[in-house]
Amino acid sequence: MSTQSEPGHDQPDPDLSAIMSERRRLINLAYRLLGSLAEAEDAVQETYARWYALSPQQREAIESPGAWLTTVASRICLDLLGSARARRERYVGEWLPEPLPERSEWITERPDGITTDPADRVTLDESVSMAFLVVLESMTPAERVALILHDVFRYSFAEVAEIVGRSPAACRQLASAARRRIRASRAPVTTPTARQAGIVRAFKQAWETQDIGALIGLLDPAATATGDAGGLADAVTLRPIEGAEQIARAWVEIASQAPSFTILERIVNGQPGLVAQRDGVTVTVFAFDVTGDRIKHIWAVRNPEKLRPWTTG
Repeated sequence: MSTQSEPGHDQPDPDLSAIMSERRRLINLAYRLLGSLAEAEDAVQETYARWYALSPQQREAIESPGAWLTTVASRICLDLLGSARARRERYVGEWLPEPLPERSEWITERPDGITTDPADRVTLDESVSMAFLVVLESMTPAERVALILHDVFRYSFAEVAEIVGRSPAACRQLASAARRRIRASRAPVTTPTARQAGIVRAFKQAWETQDIGALIGLLDPAATATGDAGGLADAVTLRPIEGAEQIARAWVEIASQAPSFTILERIVNGQPGLVAQRDGVTVTVFAFDVTGDRIKHIWAVRNPEKLRPWTTG
């Protein structure tokens, strides 16, 4: 990677490549903390701005630039989370995390012609699944940061304490409270990825044929469907739909009113999902939570601002 001179300095920064190599990890951290790729990118940009606001002597005195960047990015995210609740109270309808795209289909062929199934190629990183991110939204900012830094990124509680400005014991308690929220929302048995893919595919087929009976059979009786249009796209309802029959009828109505949609099988936040496109443009991303052989939750993101990564390549 070539280096560039800093503003006000004639010599290139020999550590620029090493510093910028931290960007991917920082984006991963910030996305989990904020639930928004756009906000994560802004937070990381601000982190680098603060790094280059330091004098060369100040930067040289930092023993671990990576640790410094992580600390600053975490604190920026903590501040953003503190103000996010107020912003989301003004949000039109339900707020959902921004879905992460992976454009490859579930079933792909390797160069040698062998077909691989989802269990072989999907990385199930629970910390970016839509179900996990939705639970994170119910936590306090401090709980969320403590959990992600310790349980996902493996920082010690002493290190977490230094970042969030609390004692190690307090951070341990925060993470423990966050874990209890996760356990309360988690199914006792995880459905294998290949089975999830089969259930979501069956849902797609029943939806396309408007088979309301098949849809009801694939949904948990107490299933919920939540949409996020943000007031920027049409929405069936601003509130979650509850119950298998109600969801099935709503999805059949969507299919009957929007025959021009193309429904594609895609990976959404590391798990089998669906994408609705019109004229090649992604207009809705569907994430699913499958428990056993039934769909327990559907999250439908229609806010075009949250779908930019799906449409910009």
